[in-house]
Amino acid sequence: MTATAPGREALARVNPPALCPPVQNLYSQVVIAPAGRTAYLAGQVALDASGELVGPGDYAAQARQAFLNVKLALEGVGATPADMVRHNIYVVDHRPELVPVIFGAAQEVYGEPWPLTASTLLGVQALGLPGWLIEVEATALLP
Repeated sequence: MTATAPGREALARVNPPALCPPVQNLYSQVVIAPAGRTAYLAGQVALDASGELVGPGDYAAQARQAFLNVKLALEGVGATPADMVRHNIYVVDHRPELVPVIFGAAQEVYGEPWPLTASTLLGVQALGLPGWLIEVEATALLP
């Protein structure tokens, strides 16, 4: 279950019956946003406010920082994770055992309720600079 920001029309989260249910209920197949302003966040990696890489070689630490940066970017425009409509997660050298590590870090940062967005988790060979392991993009409907 997800919350809607106070004073706003709810996002419609739809899982068409012709598609399989979302894996582990971690996303929605389709998110419909009411008319309004939309924020497109640049990919967020594990850089702290001073530009230093957090957690070199550590997927959990880098995931926490990347998700924290998404949350901070959202807060910077008056939004919250509940306002997100799309969430793309890129993981260098992805393997199945990283899924709970990555989503555990996101849960630590975002808390409850989990933001059910239209999501993609994609394994990639590399990101923009050496040492970056996780990059998270998000799109949100602004209040």
